[in-house]
Amino acid sequence: MDFANLIQTVAIYALPVVFAITLHEAAHGYAARHFGDNTAYMMGRITLNPMKHIDPLGTILMPLVLYFATSGAFLFGYAKPVPVNFGRLRNPKRDMVWVALAGPGANLVQAIFWTVAAYFMVASGVEERFFLGMAKAGILTNLVMFAFNLFPLPPLDGGRILVGLLPMRAALAVSRVEPYGFFIVMALVVSGVVGGLWLQPLMAVTSGAIELLLSPLRAVLF
Repeated sequence: MDFANLIQTVAIYALPVVFAITLHEAAHGYAARHFGDNTAYMMGRITLNPMKHIDPLGTILMPLVLYFATSGAFLFGYAKPVPVNFGRLRNPKRDMVWVALAGPGANLVQAIFWTVAAYFMVASGVEERFFLGMAKAGILTNLVMFAFNLFPLPPLDGGRILVGLLPMRAALAVSRVEPYGFFIVMALVVSGVVGGLWLQPLMAVTSGAIELLLSPLRAVLF
């Protein structure tokens, strides 16, 4: 394993990953508070302080171990989930959808921001590989978080969205999967199902949609 390459990779990805995690979790908390649940606010989790959202095991240790174990081929991590008491939302079943969407929505906005930043750097003649690499890392990180968290299985955001949209009986059936959801998702990730059948297609579609959205700006700059 090339240690210098690891340091360079960490340096390029550090800021985009911190922003992606922090804004994702904070967005959940802001949305929950807006719809009536102050749990995250009372616990100090509605904040842009990344230290409140970083999990030492899931955010730092696990990705590093996986990086070394797979030579950078496979990475996975997680942050401290923002506590949400769905029973305190004004309309729990409906509002659950919006609270769950807030996190991936924050990542989508950041992917757009990093794409705009990359456009302006290229248009301005910036050739510094570090900054261009950081913009690309920001796009990739947020596209991955956006797509992965929308996977329709609790406890991921997509699972909560599914529970909120399904009829009550079906929603209850899906919600019972949540205690085992993390292990199921891990098995699907390791087997390549999530990456091949969900992550890559959704990321490609989302990336294409962002490029289409920003095509007027691209036409002006280039």
